[in-house]
Amino acid sequence: MSRLSHSENHMVHRIGWLRAAVLGANDGIVSTSSLVVGVAAAGTGPGGVLLAGLAGLVAGAMSMAAGEYVSVSSQADAEQADLARERRELEEMPEEELEELTMIYVARGLDRDLAEQVARQLTDRDALGAHARDELGITDTVATNPIQAALVSALTFAMGAVVPLIVAVLAPPAQIGLFVVVATLVALAVLGSLGASAGGAGKRRGALRVTFWGALAMAATAAVGAVFGVSA
Repeated sequence: MSRLSHSENHMVHRIGWLRAAVLGANDGIVSTSSLVVGVAAAGTGPGGVLLAGLAGLVAGAMSMAAGEYVSVSSQADAEQADLARERRELEEMPEEELEELTMIYVARGLDRDLAEQVARQLTDRDALGAHARDELGITDTVATNPIQAALVSALTFAMGAVVPLIVAVLAPPAQIGLFVVVATLVALAVLGSLGASAGGAGKRRGALRVTFWGALAMAATAAVGAVFGVSA
């Protein structure tokens, strides 16, 4: 009898780059659009609006890259510290660590004898890997990559920020704010749908939550621009 095999492509394998990509693109669209709308609402001319948007693109992309790199590096440092501690404990008190692993499997529903057999076999094969996966929750699938996260965030931020800038260039000077708002809401809806689809979630829900927060951000900056623009 032949056995059929199949490969499974789980969404969790995408979590590393997907999070950085969606966050970068969303932040690029929202922050740059909000900046453009706020400056336009203050009565600034088209040249000033475009300059502010371009400056926001460059500064935002660099900020996203730096922030993601520092954040993910800190997580990676914490993971390495936990692994070093676990490695030391395995050397100094192997029996205690074996018991700890056994109880983890017992808590997951295995009988005591079977749990101990599993723990011993996994320990003999790769003790640190077993503890990293089942005790610390560290696996290759969700392992952090600071450089990848930084590059993806910066690139996707810039790609997202280009959308409101292009619209601002093409829009009538007196209606830059309106055109940017409409284009941004459409872009956010598309981005939310794509991000949700890539992650295996519902497209409508993803689109709505991204669009809502984008609209709220633009409304806030437009209000600030209108108030301070008039008072200035």
